[in-house]
Amino acid sequence: MDDVQMLGKVQPCVEVVEACGEWFVRVVDGQKKTTLAFEIEAFALAFAEGQRMRLGLDTFVRL
Repeated sequence: MDDVQMLGKVQPCVEVVEACGEWFVRVVDGQKKTTLAFEIEAFALAFAEGQRMRLGLDTFVRL
């Protein structure tokens, strides 16, 4: 997981991407970016959905 402080305010979003057999969920909450890796797609999607609800977003993005 990487937590990166970002300069300025960025629009919150949740993104899910598959690469090299792993699933990555990137969460941008407006102040920082966090990326987590999951081996199982369902776990990644469940985490992304929870973060979407926490941030009050309508949807998350699958890249």
